[in-house]
Amino acid sequence: MDFLSALAAIIVIDLVLAGDNAIVIALAARNLPKDLQRRAIAWGTVGAVLVRASLTVAVLWLLQIPGLMAAGGALLVWIAYRLLTSDDGGRQHDVAPAVGFWAAMRTIVIADAVMGLDNVLAVAGAAHGSILLVVLGLVISVPIVVWGSTLILRWIERFPWLLYVGGAVLAWTAAGMIVAEPHFQDFFAERTAFKNALYPIIIGGVLGFAWLRRPRKEVLQ
Repeated sequence: MDFLSALAAIIVIDLVLAGDNAIVIALAARNLPKDLQRRAIAWGTVGAVLVRASLTVAVLWLLQIPGLMAAGGALLVWIAYRLLTSDDGGRQHDVAPAVGFWAAMRTIVIADAVMGLDNVLAVAGAAHGSILLVVLGLVISVPIVVWGSTLILRWIERFPWLLYVGGAVLAWTAAGMIVAEPHFQDFFAERTAFKNALYPIIIGGVLGFAWLRRPRKEVLQ
């Protein structure tokens, strides 16, 4: 059950954080002829997946350094909050169209790597050190992201509460990273009640503060 719940968390994180990366891919290849466009998108996506998988494995290793697990969890709390309070999900789609096949592939891989840093951190945190979970999550979610991104974004626009589900998953992952920090093991071992309460505190805090801020922003606009 732990394996399946972690895999489900990774898939949700991939869909929520990477759903609009396919739009960046389309923007990069939009000036190419149709036949080259499809090839650039396909091979650019393969390259982007390989780069993202490599980055995630690297982050899995880095998170073993004492202190970085808790720091990553704190950063993930901010990422979850930004996702829920930014009108564009914290991302920009300012990508210049490429003029050739190889230029398009390069643009796609670089843009995905830069935009996917929050995704890499979140997936690494949810994977709990398992490379198998990272690979399975990518294999399942990447095809959905590439071929169904428009549908995913339409769902989020139609049902805004789906974004809050993603934010809750990110906050839950962040809490898990903080609790798993080796420096805090003795502290949490003596305070089991606080350890268990940390999950609803962080999730409720992220969702609550995001919910309080959004109405204010909408009134000002």
